[in-house]
This record gives sequence, C-alpha cells and structure tokens, in this order.
Amino acid sequence: MRITGISTHVVGTPWRNLTYVQVHTDEGITGVGETRMLGHTDALLGYLKEAEANHILGSDPFAVEDLVRRMKYGDYGRAGEIVMSGIAVVEMACWDIKGKALGVPVWQLLGGKVTDKVKAYANGWYTTERTPEAYHKAAQGVMERGYRALKIDPFGTGHFELDHAETLYAVSLIEAVRDAIGPEAELMLEMHGRFSPATAVRLARELAPFKPAWLEEPVPPENLKALRKVAEKVDMPVATGERIHDRIEFRELFEDQSVDIIQPDVGHIGGIWETRKLAATAETHYTLVAPHNVGGPVLTAASLQVGFTSPNFKILEHFNDFADAEIKKVVKGAPQVNPEDGCFHLSDAPGLGVELDTDAAAEFPQQQARFDLWAEGWEQRKPKGTEG
Repeated sequence: MRITGISTHVVGTPWRNLTYVQVHTDEGITGVGETRMLGHTDALLGYLKEAEANHILGSDPFAVEDLVRRMKYGDYGRAGEIVMSGIAVVEMACWDIKGKALGVPVWQLLGGKVTDKVKAYANGWYTTERTPEAYHKAAQGVMERGYRALKIDPFGTGHFELDHAETLYAVSLIEAVRDAIGPEAELMLEMHGRFSPATAVRLARELAPFKPAWLEEPVPPENLKALRKVAEKVDMPVATGERIHDRIEFRELFEDQSVDIIQPDVGHIGGIWETRKLAATAETHYTLVAPHNVGGPVLTAASLQVGFTSPNFKILEHFNDFADAEIKKVVKGAPQVNPEDGCFHLSDAPGLGVELDTDAAAEFPQQQARFDLWAEGWEQRKPKGTEG
C-alpha cells in the first residue's frame, strides 16, 4: 500500500480553525487526522503542500516511524510547532489507515487497552458573563451533562501581576464554581502562563481552600527555573506542556521533577505514537499525562487511543460540548462523553473510529480566527467584530 496524496479541509469558527487532513492510498483506504492552529493555519497548509511532495507521496502508511522521522529530520531545519503539527495530522491519518486495513482500532495496535474508559473534563463552558452568578449557573450545566470535572481560568486579563481587587474577584468566581459543582467534582485551575512566580504562588494559596485538582501553566513556559520556584512553594499538583512541540524537550521537565502532570497536545507533538512514547517516559518518572485537547472530534479520538493504552493517563480535555459545539457534525462517529460517569468509553471501531464528512465541513469555511488571552472578554471566545 502506498500514499497517493493528501487533501486538506479547514473548519472555521471565530476563535479557532480546525485543520483536517485526509491521507489517500492506492488501495482506496483513506485516513484522517486533525489539529488546531492558532494564527498559523495558512502556514500549516503551506508546509503540508511541500511535505506532500518531499516526503509523503509514495510512502507506506504502515511505516509510521519512518515517515515521521523523514518529515522531522529530512528538511534539516529544527522542527517547531508548524512542522510537528503537520507531522501529527499525517501520522494519525496513517494510524487510521492501518487500523482500517487490519480491521482493528488503533489502541489495539499500540499494545492493547489498559482501561475501558477515560475520564473527561470540560473546557470552553464559561463563555458567558464574567460574574459569580453566571459562572455558577454555567458550571451547574456542565455537571448536568454528566461531567465530573471542569477547568477554568478566572483571572481575566491578568499578566505577571493581579491586583488585590482582581484577586478577590477571581476568588469569588472560583468560590461560585466550587459551590455549583460540589465537593467531589475535580476543578482544574488554569493560569495560561500569565504570572510571575510570586503572583502564581500567592494566587494558588488564595485558591487552595477550593481544592484545585491541579495548577496549570502558572508561569510562562520558557523558564523552567521559574516553574520550579512555583512547584516548590505550592501544595497542589502542577501541570504544563501544551506549548512543547517535541517530546525530547520534555526531558528537562522530567529531570527537574517540577511537574506532576504533563499536557502534550497530540496535534502539535507529532501525533499518536510520539505522544505514546512520551507517556511511557513520563511513567518512568511517576508523572501523569493529561493531553491538551482544543481540537474537534478527530483529535479527541486520536488522544483517546493514547488514553486507552497508557497506565499513567489521568484525564482528557473536551471543548466540543460547549464552545461552538455545532462543529461535531463534521465528523461521523464523534467520541461522546457518557453522562452516566463523565467518561469516554472504549470503541472497537477500526482505525480511529471516525470519518470526516467533507460536505458538512464545507459549511464551516476557514475564518480569520482570533484568540487573544490578553483581551477583555477573551473567555467568551467571541473576538471583536464577530459578536453579530
């Protein structure tokens, strides 16, 4: 079997463009992959066009390791977010082809399952007025859908510092959310790399009474010493990793022992097998894995293949029941959270178990998607000029 070409489809919303890639073969089997780029969608499409000619055409889709190696190192330049995302969409499509050809789910090809279900946590649910009352109601809605966990960044446009008034307001938002979800649900605290170490530590202590399940990206991701300074002073798990695009670059995080939970994005770090390798390395350091997942149903399905096969997999992020939930219709067989237990359950469908509906995808053309964490009202995911 050989790859005869790829086709790309961009599904757009005001705040995110989802790039789907179909990999076609001479035996008529087509696989699909997906990633979400912030502000670099056209760059990704340009890279894929060149990579198709240089590396992908004529390749054996079963030889995933070889194809990834050639795409990563064959152009000599150091692979960053765009290249690793391009590799990811092609790589997961190859796993999809392989599973379909053999009639088995991808998780079976990765060593088999270690669990029948993966817990989900909701994100994108607080696209409402930024008040305790509105957040309380929205959080109740998450629980009513069966989720047992959710994540929130309550810090507005905070950057390095957060003054006393804004701190009190952020605390009031978290207090309202914890009251809405009860004591047993997990509440993940997101900082989006906003703060200085001192501010992150102070805020973590202010919010400790509400029992955060983890403290995510408390400081900008470039400085591991700053992260260690936070980790040494807070009494809660620290999570990071969504902005690391090569599993090799996690080495210092593991050596430093500052992080309890890593958050690779399957769509940015080279795909399913690269993430599974990283999960295995994390296991040797007693570190949990909870992938970043702001993509649609295909990326969710790909992330679940890692989840079902990794003993140290904690939980999977899920946006698609909340922020622009209508895009779920572009994929047939989209993974669903079971309302009985708040989990994704194992699927025996061949490959990734999903199919891209290109006609449905065409209803959501590419947009000039914008997501600015430093802009007032960013959490509503309605960039200026798109409110109407």
